[in-house]
Amino acid sequence: MGQLDGKVALVTGAAGRDNLGQKIAERLAEEGAKVVVAGRHEDELKRLADTIGGSYCLMDLTSKEEVEAAVDFAVETYGKLDIGVNAVGWGLMKPTTETTEADLDKILAIQFKGPFFFMQALLRVMGEGGSIIQISSATATIMLENHAAYMGTKAGIDHIVRTVANEYGARGIRANSISPGLTRTPMAGPTFEMKPVMDAFEKEYPLGRVGTREDIAEAVIWLAGDKCFMTGQNLQVNGGLTLRRNPILSELGAIMDEVTAHLQS
Repeated sequence: MGQLDGKVALVTGAAGRDNLGQKIAERLAEEGAKVVVAGRHEDELKRLADTIGGSYCLMDLTSKEEVEAAVDFAVETYGKLDIGVNAVGWGLMKPTTETTEADLDKILAIQFKGPFFFMQALLRVMGEGGSIIQISSATATIMLENHAAYMGTKAGIDHIVRTVANEYGARGIRANSISPGLTRTPMAGPTFEMKPVMDAFEKEYPLGRVGTREDIAEAVIWLAGDKCFMTGQNLQVNGGLTLRRNPILSELGAIMDEVTAHLQS
C-alpha cells in the first residue's frame, strides 16, 4: 500500500528525459498516486505517462490559459486534484550588468508568473488535504555569482508560496517549497564531468556530496502526504549547503567559463 494511494497529482516540467520532474512523477506513481505529467514535448510526456500508468497534457507554464487547461484536464481525467508540483526552471547564468531585458522577461515568465499562474489554478480546484509544492533553489537564500535574475525570481516565488499558505490554510491546503543545491540532473549540463568544479562544490556540503533527483523526490513524497503538518515553509534539501556557501568564481577558475557558456545556451 502506497503513501499516496487515492491521490491525484499534476507535475509540471516533466518533459525532459531523466529530469527532476520525471523522477518526481515516477515516485508519486510508485506511492500510489494517479499522475498527470505536463510540459512542452509530447513524445517524452507520452513515454513517461505510459511508463507510470498516468496521463499527460501539453502545457507551457508561461501561458495562463494552458496552465488552467492542464489543471482542468487532471480534474476531468481523475475526478479531483490533490497534489501540484512545479519543477519548471531556467538556469540562467549571466553577470547582472549583462542580463538583458529579454532575459528578464523570459525568466520572470518561467520562474515567477508561470508558478503564480499554477498556484492560482490549483487553488481553484483543490480542497482539504491539497498540497502545493514549488521547486525552488538554495540560491534563493545563499549566493552564487552571475545568477541574480535566477536567484531573485526563485526567492520571489518562495514568498508567494508563504502568502498562499497563510491565506488558504483555512481550506486545509498546504503550500511549501523545496530548495535543492547543485543536483545531478540534465539541467546541470557538463558540470559533473569536471572534477575541479565538483571538488570545489562538494567540500561546501556538510554531508559530503551534492544532491540527486531522488533526494528531492523523497521530500516531495513527504510534503504531498496527509501526515505532513507543515505549510508556508522552504525545505533546504541540499545536504547542509546553506550552512556554508557555494564556491566563488575566482576559486573555480577558467573551467567555469565552459559551464556558464552551456547554461546560457
